[in-house]
Amino acid sequence: MSKMIIEARVNEYAMRDQNPNVPWTAEEIAVTAARCREAGASILHFHARAHDGSPLQTIEENAEIIRRVRAKCDILVLPTLGFFSNDEDSASRIDCMVQLAKDPSTRPDIAPIDTGSTNLETFDPATGVFGHADRVYRNDTHTLQQYARRLKTAGIKPKLVCWSIGFVRRAAALMDAGLVDEPGYFLLNMTDGPYITGHPGTPQGLQALVDFLPKNRECIWTANIVGGSLVDLAACVARLGGNIAPGIGDYPYLELGSPPNHVVIKRVAETARANGREIAEPDDVRKMLNLPAPA
Repeated sequence: MSKMIIEARVNEYAMRDQNPNVPWTAEEIAVTAARCREAGASILHFHARAHDGSPLQTIEENAEIIRRVRAKCDILVLPTLGFFSNDEDSASRIDCMVQLAKDPSTRPDIAPIDTGSTNLETFDPATGVFGHADRVYRNDTHTLQQYARRLKTAGIKPKLVCWSIGFVRRAAALMDAGLVDEPGYFLLNMTDGPYITGHPGTPQGLQALVDFLPKNRECIWTANIVGGSLVDLAACVARLGGNIAPGIGDYPYLELGSPPNHVVIKRVAETARANGREIAEPDDVRKMLNLPAPA
């Protein structure tokens, strides 16, 4: 099988109430990136955050993070477009990535496109109460087409984030329309715990998404669970030939003692190797995804 890509999702919008190791500042993210790289990660996904943990989706903060990360290691960088911090106009979410790409030293290697709209509520089955019942993550198809065109012009590889089978089909359609080049890089974004919008983070939930990946296109897929343990699913992902995107930004791993990101990355890498998968280096990923050489 191909080497396994490990993407470290180090902070998302997580606070430190459940895991005190969530990195917020540029230097904390850079140190985390270097440790995750040493543990086996080849891609860093991060959200720019202020010192108090609040979202800080600015060009300046993202540029500072990218420069600090690249000064410490060769991990590939994959910032967020920013939903909670950047949702007044969904079409403008891509602006930060395009501006960063104008300077080779801060150009992201990859940027996400969530290929559909979804409710982002939470649900507590013990009380029957919905949280954030009015929250919708909107990504209309016209906006997705703009994202894909602008990322291609900027020289940034899109990661096609899929929360359900409909998202997978829409991502495939973007490829069929010539807006996303092969290989398509798919993030199969499952959900667990209080998050109910995606496929459950189980072998069955994952397999349903994998089954609908386009057969007529070259695709590379990565598994993720928001609100659930990817350590538990890592062996299944490895045997299916996929890649994996764990991190304490999506799940605090209380059962492992609320560890730092690199401990989770190391556990996943060990599981992959035990199931016959070598771990991809950043240069391997550049070849696999047809990414340009670093500046």
